Amino acid sequence: MSVIVPTFNEAPNILTLTDRLTNSLAGLSAEVIFVDDSTDDTPEVIERIAASSQLNLILLHRTHPDGGLSGAVVVGLKAATSNWCVVMDADLQHPPELIPALLESAFAQNADVVVASRYVKGGSANGLKGGIRHLVSSASTILTRAMFPRRLRDCTDPMTGFFAIDTTSIDLAELRPRGFKILLEVLARNPLRVTEEPFVFAERHAGESKASLLQGLRFLIQLAALRFGRLSSFAIIGALGAVANIAIMAVLQATGVWYLAAAAVAALITIIGNFLLQERFVFGDLRDQGRGTWTRFAQSMTFNLSETAIRTALLWIIVETTVIPSLIVQALLIAVGFTLRFIFHSRIVYRMGRTTTISFDLDGVSSQDQAVPAGKTRLNPTATK
Repeated sequence: MSVIVPTFNEAPNILTLTDRLTNSLAGLSAEVIFVDDSTDDTPEVIERIAASSQLNLILLHRTHPDGGLSGAVVVGLKAATSNWCVVMDADLQHPPELIPALLESAFAQNADVVVASRYVKGGSANGLKGGIRHLVSSASTILTRAMFPRRLRDCTDPMTGFFAIDTTSIDLAELRPRGFKILLEVLARNPLRVTEEPFVFAERHAGESKASLLQGLRFLIQLAALRFGRLSSFAIIGALGAVANIAIMAVLQATGVWYLAAAAVAALITIIGNFLLQERFVFGDLRDQGRGTWTRFAQSMTFNLSETAIRTALLWIIVETTVIPSLIVQALLIAVGFTLRFIFHSRIVYRMGRTTTISFDLDGVSSQDQAVPAGKTRLNPTATK
């Protein structure tokens, strides 16, 4: 089996984690793959421990992390030499001693995924610090299960980062990793046989939690994208931009700036902000498929500035010829432009290059030479550093 451990600045926890893994995996043929995005000395600590460890420790250090923790997990799953993988955190809130039980449950229940759950009998989420984090965790779980009632009917804890999975039951190429919640991504995209084992979510051993407002935003975008597709992520960012646009315009007008000038400044700021967010959260998987960053930025700016100019002209005409307040007119015009912006960005700015060559034989029947995904290969830890 393979244990996948994504790490980000977890140096103080590595020795204790590997000691507990060594005891827990005794008698099993296992490898432990650390996929590391750290900016501290975590890679050096892993290498030093690996030199004398009884375990087969593999380090994959990513100098250009993509997809956050979820992206790191996918890298580890692709690098694993075993079909069965256990995914867990390095902060010791996930007890390594539970790993044998996860595997036993998988084989006994003929499951594709075994989820270590905090919310079944015998489990606990007491390791979450503070009432706010408990509330956020519970609310996120309730919301997620409500949005995926069929896929998550057998999973009480889709937000956990501790689970065992048979990688032959999923298509790794179809995953779109982002943020922290890789299990949600896996379960939402694949019809799987799921069983659960209770576990007590312990307090963090050392270091600091990586939870933040940004991770919360990523989770909401991930949830919307899984449920409604790319359009929903674009809509969330567009809505944030619209709110920011109105807020900036209101602040500028309150300081005496003419409403048209305020609208122009607000538009410029939100256009740039929206592009940066879309690059990261909406079209991140398409950035390497076609045009360069500056070309995409130029196309996006050209379209959005043109749309803004037309919208500003309409704003002036409507405000000067009607009694409708300028902020209401601006909000309505932003809403109208949303669909056009999405179509333009999807079909022009982030248009993918062809991967299929179509030819015609003498009988007029088309044949296609499609790109074949590369086979699963083992990564060389040294080469990836």
